[in-house]
Amino acid sequence: MAFELQRPHVAVACLLVMHYLAGVLSIPDPRKREALIQQEASMQTGGQVVLSDAEQRLDSLLFKMKQREVLGAEFPPALHFFKARDLIRTSPIFSLLQKMPKGGALHVHDFSMTDPEWLVKNATYRPHCYMCFTDKHSIRFIFSPQWPEPLPRCSDWNLLENLRAKTINTTELDDSILRNLTIFTDQDPETAYPSQDVVWDVFEQSFYALWGLVTYAPVFRDYYYQGLTEFYMDNVMYLELRALLPEIYELDGSTHDAAWTLKTYQDVTRQFTDDHPDFYGARIIFTIHRGVNISRMNGVVETAMKLQKDFPDIMAGFDLVGREDLGRPLWYFREALSLPTDRGVTLPFFFHAGETDLEGTEVDQNLLDALLFNTSRIGHGFALPRHPVAKEISRNRGVAVEVCPISNQVMMLVKDLRNHPAAALMSENHPVVISSDDPGMFGASGLSYDFYEAFVGFGGLRSHLGSLKQLAINSIRYSSLTPNQQEKALDLWQRKWDKFVSENSF
Repeated sequence: MAFELQRPHVAVACLLVMHYLAGVLSIPDPRKREALIQQEASMQTGGQVVLSDAEQRLDSLLFKMKQREVLGAEFPPALHFFKARDLIRTSPIFSLLQKMPKGGALHVHDFSMTDPEWLVKNATYRPHCYMCFTDKHSIRFIFSPQWPEPLPRCSDWNLLENLRAKTINTTELDDSILRNLTIFTDQDPETAYPSQDVVWDVFEQSFYALWGLVTYAPVFRDYYYQGLTEFYMDNVMYLELRALLPEIYELDGSTHDAAWTLKTYQDVTRQFTDDHPDFYGARIIFTIHRGVNISRMNGVVETAMKLQKDFPDIMAGFDLVGREDLGRPLWYFREALSLPTDRGVTLPFFFHAGETDLEGTEVDQNLLDALLFNTSRIGHGFALPRHPVAKEISRNRGVAVEVCPISNQVMMLVKDLRNHPAAALMSENHPVVISSDDPGMFGASGLSYDFYEAFVGFGGLRSHLGSLKQLAINSIRYSSLTPNQQEKALDLWQRKWDKFVSENSF
């Protein structure tokens, strides 16, 4: 009882002490607080961009849109993209981003750049198209004037023209083909893809499935033109494409080499820019799968050096592709990758590095090795914030990180895009560009979906129109274009940007 009676006196004593301390310490100066807030805001991507009056009006509209989005019942960046896509499509921010001139897409892969529905509706309806079913529940294609030779571990070939003639519901058949050419699913994605191993296996099977379609010469040309069209319609004016430069085959079975393939990319690009004068162009980064042996890598680097010399306008450089966690690290190929320097030959590198969550492994050192080999950019760089030395070198050298938000989420490196490491990179204006990696595989055509995830998910309410403007400028400044070409591209982009702002700042 005595204890209970003393408690009010203790409370009064505490209040007196707090009152005394408030007088001694005082509340921090609100002007200093505001200065710190402004200092942080100025450090983020686009924090130093000065907006015109029209841009400020558009920025105010964007901020109101984002406030509504953040307070909504479901926040798309917190959801798996396959669940969020329909929500994103209804977003006024997304609609605005579709209209926005986004500059260049600097990290896109050759046979996943185009909506696979185009392949189903176009390529598979062409004459002489055969399909078989594999024992891994996938499909394969080939174009042939006569019945093709059987493939190992595949059913008998079916001429699609005959198969469709016997099928009552061709839409159902087309939908089943489409499901094999993409990893997008209407099912619960966490159930469909319970691990990285599963999603990567399905991802690779999808590439095998479409291979026989896109490596057929007539389809190859049209597929690339269609891919450029999709990016152009999404207000992307420049593209750097990572391409395997595989053998391309004709109907009679004859094949073309890597030089022919690269020249075809060059010819189709020129045709597209002739047809669309406000599209600046495209360049190719020659790639090889990181699972090859040393002898094969030596030969490929030799080929890359020759192609760089013979096709300087279209050839941007060289890279390794494939799942980083299971592939050989860059250091394994150090002798082959040193050939250009040893011979005094210029072959720019654009290495995938840090597309992993395996800390401390040999693969996790790819970031440092990429920088040791003077990579021009870092593909993905998901692990970069865990490597302070690599991060500092990247910043000091101006080696931009090609961030692909949707790819990193779908391939199970991050669940909630608000937690993506690039959010921290952008908060300190680290060199960053946004790209879409494999948009055809993910049901994310073009670049606007990835811009949405970066703008709304990474930045929250802090990112603004200046952030978007800086990201678009970055995509040209950190491209493989020469300084003179960059200035021309920026002039073209600026005209598009001014038109976009004037039409939407009301």
